[in-house]
Amino acid sequence: MKSSSFMPKLALVLLLLFGGFWAWQTPGSWRGHLTLEEVDFHYQMIEKNLAMPAEKKAEVLARLRAWALADDGRPVFMLNLMRYYPQLRRFEGAPAFDGTPLESNQYYETSVMPLAFAHGSYPLFAGMTQGQNLIGHAAELDDWSRVIVMRYPSRRAVLELFADPAYAPFEPYKMMALQVVLTPTYGGIVVPELRWMVGGALLILFMAIGWLRAAIRR
Repeated sequence: MKSSSFMPKLALVLLLLFGGFWAWQTPGSWRGHLTLEEVDFHYQMIEKNLAMPAEKKAEVLARLRAWALADDGRPVFMLNLMRYYPQLRRFEGAPAFDGTPLESNQYYETSVMPLAFAHGSYPLFAGMTQGQNLIGHAAELDDWSRVIVMRYPSRRAVLELFADPAYAPFEPYKMMALQVVLTPTYGGIVVPELRWMVGGALLILFMAIGWLRAAIRR
């Protein structure tokens, strides 16, 4: 009797785990859209804590606020298109750092990634570029150094990360190191890495065949 009830109980536990993970990764389905009060609160925290070049800060914050107020509750896929500066760019509030722009951004990414995970966010893709733009050349569109695509559970998660006091000390290392195009996008088509999909499918097939053979023997 005990053995016959094990699988249904296991199925229920796994279903609850999946439901909890799904809710964590899709919070807009139960937390709703960002409110004006939430946006203003996070805006004030970001304005207070984040150090960036003064000539950019007002425009960045204005665009971020307008984007947050248009929240639809859906996950966000953030394109980071980055170009390293020839040397570190200094500005008021930036920390002292003796490394190269590459080392500065590496320090930023290594330090911030655990915070991103804590807010339910993670990279779908990250890598250095292989060369110049293959379709024509324009100075403002070429010579990119690195590309990252981050998945955020929602716009709220983006604001919460940027407003997190633990994030503020690391943010200048990115601003000192590179020029960045930060473009939020919808996940119209999201395909997992096919090698992992095929490997996982073959593993499931192997386990299913083993279970079937064991059931037949019994």
